[in-house]
Amino acid sequence: MKEYIAFDSHKHYTLMERETCSTGRARQKRIDHDRGAIRRALAGCEAGTAVALEATANWYWIVDEIERAGLCASLVHPRKAKLMMGMINKTDRLDVHGLNRLQRNGTLPTVWIPPGDLRDLRALTRTRITVAHHRTRLKNRIQATLSKYGLGVKAYSDCYGKRARQELNAQVAELPTETRYVTGLLLEQLDFVVKQLAEMERRLKDLVEVTPEMELLRTLPGVGVILSATLLLEIGDIGRFPSAEHLAAYAGTTPRVHASGGKVRYGRLRPDVNRYLRWGFVEAANSVVVNHTRRPDRHVSVLYHRIKKRRSHAKAVGAVARHLAEAAFHILSRKEPYRDPVLKKGRTREA
Repeated sequence: MKEYIAFDSHKHYTLMERETCSTGRARQKRIDHDRGAIRRALAGCEAGTAVALEATANWYWIVDEIERAGLCASLVHPRKAKLMMGMINKTDRLDVHGLNRLQRNGTLPTVWIPPGDLRDLRALTRTRITVAHHRTRLKNRIQATLSKYGLGVKAYSDCYGKRARQELNAQVAELPTETRYVTGLLLEQLDFVVKQLAEMERRLKDLVEVTPEMELLRTLPGVGVILSATLLLEIGDIGRFPSAEHLAAYAGTTPRVHASGGKVRYGRLRPDVNRYLRWGFVEAANSVVVNHTRRPDRHVSVLYHRIKKRRSHAKAVGAVARHLAEAAFHILSRKEPYRDPVLKKGRTREA
């Protein structure tokens, strides 16, 4: 390799630095974003040269441009790179030069680049998660409006089911004029969102072939067909994780730890994680919690009860999510279905 190449990419432009390996001479150039501009800027570079690029919001097409130019993209963890650079000041020129310095030292914190077809399928599962969050917000808004006037459907487990919907519509009709109008709009929007979710799930079942890995993930408590596809697409190649703890940390199910002077303090969950994967395991954990009375003898049910009694409901859900994340690593790496851990009398194994 004759040179080190690094990109500091933004929404409308990329700052490129090319540093000669033998002399250390660096040249920087601004590239205005346009299809083909990256390839033209890399013309003449030695094939196979690594290009350091931070995992920003628009890295998809930039990686494609780098690969089409015959070079190798190295996707960089932004937060870790900034910490390793150790710079007080921050400018585009300092950032891009810092990436090349990490390349020269052999300490560039790279992350996995999913294949293009996997990135495309992820768009479907990730958008479904976003739309599902919107559905929840609409339901909460409608329930809050009804509660202001002492109304609410209480005789049904699902306030928006077919049977409960007639009573819900009747209660909405009792609201004041303008409140009734906007609540009706929210109900119409909710029906549209629910229809979109159903279409997404049908498309997901058609596009995503049920693989042996998905079948293995479905053996986890609280994981169905759609959730198993979401988890598998976010995990990708299980071989990139050296241990179950690494997968649990990547999924954001492990808290921050501060240990000093013999005292250990656990904080909140880390923000620089795969949030879609964390949502998936937390969603499975919530499903376990909702149905834990049906299977109280299962490890996840016992774990939830024990942590909830000592800490809180939220902490207990997090513990179940971490157990599921670590179990996912074992079943995918060993290619074995989930087996409920053998419980000793009066004890369970920590997740």
